[in-house]
Amino acid sequence: MGKFVLNTDEIHKQIYIELEGIFSEEDGLLSMQSYQQLVNPLDPSEYELRIDCTKLNVTAPDVVPLLESCFIMFKNDGFTKVVLTLEYNPILKMQLARLGRKAGLENLVIQSAVEA
Repeated sequence: MGKFVLNTDEIHKQIYIELEGIFSEEDGLLSMQSYQQLVNPLDPSEYELRIDCTKLNVTAPDVVPLLESCFIMFKNDGFTKVVLTLEYNPILKMQLARLGRKAGLENLVIQSAVEA
């Protein structure tokens, strides 16, 4: 089961998302709804989106289209930058980088937790 936590730092103009576990389609849809409720009253083009993926597992193939939709949503929201922080997990890094490119998310930065 996937878990998520959403926070906003209006002073530093950052939105934080912490992801943990393996997301089912239901978990993904619930997290997207919560994300939209948090972001809708804000102007995302003034914010940086920081997503902590250090406790996230590789996404199952049936949930990949939903994850791709999230990347497209992040692109459309127009954040100044989208930063994903991962533990050393080359498979997850490759998966997320590929989805980011496919969604056209040009301001995506993937960093290791050591760099953060």
